Amino acid sequence: MELEFYGAAREVTGSCHILRVGGRTVLLDCGLFQGKRSDADAKNRTLPVPIGEIDAVVLSHAHIDHAGRLPFLVAQGYDRTIWATPATRDLCALMLADSAHIQEQDAKHLTRHGKPYVPPLYAMRDAVRVQELMVGIPYNKPFDVVPGVRVTYVDAGHILGSASVMVDCSENGASCRLVFSADVGRYGLPIIRDPRAPEGADVVVMESTYGDRDHQPVEDMRARLGAVISATAARGGRVMIPAFAVGRTQEIIYDLHILAREKRIPAIPIYVDSPLAIGTTDVFELHPDLFDQTEEFVREVAELFRFDLVHYTRDVSESKALNSQHGPMIIIAASGMAESGRIVHHLANGVGDPRNTVLIVGFQAEHTLGRRIVEKRPMLNILGEQHPLRAEVVVLNGYSAHADRTELARWLGEVRAKSPALREVHLVHGEPAAQDALRERLTANGYRVDAPEPRTRITL
Repeated sequence: MELEFYGAAREVTGSCHILRVGGRTVLLDCGLFQGKRSDADAKNRTLPVPIGEIDAVVLSHAHIDHAGRLPFLVAQGYDRTIWATPATRDLCALMLADSAHIQEQDAKHLTRHGKPYVPPLYAMRDAVRVQELMVGIPYNKPFDVVPGVRVTYVDAGHILGSASVMVDCSENGASCRLVFSADVGRYGLPIIRDPRAPEGADVVVMESTYGDRDHQPVEDMRARLGAVISATAARGGRVMIPAFAVGRTQEIIYDLHILAREKRIPAIPIYVDSPLAIGTTDVFELHPDLFDQTEEFVREVAELFRFDLVHYTRDVSESKALNSQHGPMIIIAASGMAESGRIVHHLANGVGDPRNTVLIVGFQAEHTLGRRIVEKRPMLNILGEQHPLRAEVVVLNGYSAHADRTELARWLGEVRAKSPALREVHLVHGEPAAQDALRERLTANGYRVDAPEPRTRITL
């Protein structure tokens, strides 16, 4: 029994770990690498193992850096089961189709303008085929993946349907429980429930995205969001929010709804300018059983994501029309790292105006446009053209769906309290500085910790 760390090893994107038990091979996630385009494209076109060796895929959640290469597997001939929670399956139907569409459209756009481009990684038909292979399993219900591998999903509190994965492995009379945290959510986030700690772990593979810092308090975010909107509206500008279509967009709409009801923001139009985010919001409304019923607003308001100020713009013509509109407004659009999607066009149109604000509400990986905005680079390369950054940049990292270092330590402590045989912790899904800081902190707390390099193998 062994585990090989393939993707999201000493980096954040491309989550994929290779589990080998009893002659069978199971992938834990198969996500898209993001960042510097030439490097990411080369990684994305390299299979973790030959297609014929993959017996199953167990997916933790629908974010593209965890699920985004599933259509590529299918395009290369993969035809076996992909396991997920029901909400993850529903979200992937939208997200993977959107990923294929964006790749195709970006290639067309760059071609029209005589710019270099990379061919799409996969086509729409491959994204559709992924859905045909997906099987949805609810939380806390064990299921057999291949002989010798039994999996149970536990609510990770990260996005709708997200799961930590308990993997019970057995081979030749030996057994081991591997816990793959996947992405651990924050405690107290709106809408979804708090993360729950798996039990009985022998080995833990844990994310470390924010292993070197603490977030701003969750409870402060709504007031700070309102302050940014009010200040930008007062100078006649627009607030442009690159937001992940799954989770972050819904959280922002939820808080804007509360702020509007309490009259704590001006009555300016709010545009959710992302077909993916609109479809995702529909999926949220299909799964109210996953909402956090301890929240008063969840219990008392029937339509969390629909109110007078919010407008959902599906058509391209509606999106383009926003560029010619005047006056204050809020635009929420994917992608969350500003690497693709409609937000890129809004940024190209708006970053040069000092009245505007670019509001960053999520993690921005290295070499992404979002990271360059956070770093306040004076000139931004957007769609192959240079644009001066004159808009105000505000970062509200309390909206992160990833646990910070204190919350990661809390989650792991809860796992340890229920895992008397816990032997070791392996950190993944983090940049080296974050991983090294978290490793030092956890080691001081008595854990045996490492941060494996890509292609490292451990025996279970």
